[in-house]
Amino acid sequence: MRGEVTLNRNQLNFSGGPGALPDRVLIQVQEAIANVPEVGLSVLGISHRSDWFAAVVEEVSQNIRRLLDLPENYHVLLLQGGATQQFSMVPMTLLRGKTAPAEYLHTGYWSGKAIPEAVKVGALRTVWDGSGNGFTRLPTDDELAFSPAAPYLHYASNETVEGLQFHRVLGREDVPRVCDMSSDFLSRPCEAERFSLIYAHAQKNIGPAGVTVVLVRDALLAKTRAGTQGGALGNLPGFLDYGSHIAAKSNFNTPPVFAIYVVLLVTRWLLQDMGGLAAMAAKNQAKADLLYQVIDRSDGFYRGRAMARDRSSMNAVFTLPNEALTQQFLAEAMATGMSGLDGHRAVGGLRASLYNGLSLAAVEYLAGFMHDFRRRHASLKPGKR
Repeated sequence: MRGEVTLNRNQLNFSGGPGALPDRVLIQVQEAIANVPEVGLSVLGISHRSDWFAAVVEEVSQNIRRLLDLPENYHVLLLQGGATQQFSMVPMTLLRGKTAPAEYLHTGYWSGKAIPEAVKVGALRTVWDGSGNGFTRLPTDDELAFSPAAPYLHYASNETVEGLQFHRVLGREDVPRVCDMSSDFLSRPCEAERFSLIYAHAQKNIGPAGVTVVLVRDALLAKTRAGTQGGALGNLPGFLDYGSHIAAKSNFNTPPVFAIYVVLLVTRWLLQDMGGLAAMAAKNQAKADLLYQVIDRSDGFYRGRAMARDRSSMNAVFTLPNEALTQQFLAEAMATGMSGLDGHRAVGGLRASLYNGLSLAAVEYLAGFMHDFRRRHASLKPGKR
């Protein structure tokens, strides 16, 4: 059956990031490397000060607004430094000088990376910490108590390493929400207007590494910006000041023109080919449902890592009975054309990332492989003879 499928390695890339890009976008990128139709130059050699690039930035911004139904009182910024830089920029902007602690949720590997950066700036309270259960689940509402005095609440919507995803919006309406959506941004609708700041690096669902999308509500910056010159946010270095990037229209310093152009192509694909985020979410959920069915119906041969209610539609993390089988699974999968199925070094096991650019046909291919692998190796499961 798998031999009849004509999917290439790009189409069978289950990597946790950078992730697979849609075929249509890859073809357009290939053409643009040689010649952007509107310009007649390679995208790799077009000036970031050109009118063409200014139009690219504007269209990316408008496309994201359309996809998220984002109000006009938000800025759409295309920054550098990945989510890692946002771990510092957020508290440097919102926490400095505050007496009440910011509130953070520690739900996995990447949300845990944000916490020590915030502690360097000011007081912090960890509202919930999942390390005691090995980050196998997310908190329920009755386990959370948020303070109305907090400068902001920070959490990650999707944990790529552990395969956990929030399927609701957390926090109080009177406290600014800040969310790291790096691994599920533009994979589904997200009620963006309920967040004061959203950030997401591109290399999961919307493009290659090098660009980070930040959505920030103007009112969030107003108090910090008040009384300063030129819209600067206090005494921050220009590169770490959201106001600098707003004023420069995401062109404060030399931006990654190529990466931003790819994001433009992906947003066009989401709007024109996929039909928007509700349709994209349905496709992503169909992929996740198929894979989790294989895991759940395997009589324990495959074991999902995350509690079922908190499973991610982006990253399915699972294990096999032993490490020898895990390595054999990876080797055989690679031989059939699949890549990126090894789990993160922090948790091991296996992980299939199901980002926007990965097709349902690719997941069907993986599911067929998993059925076949189990049939051939189930006798090695502990407890069976």
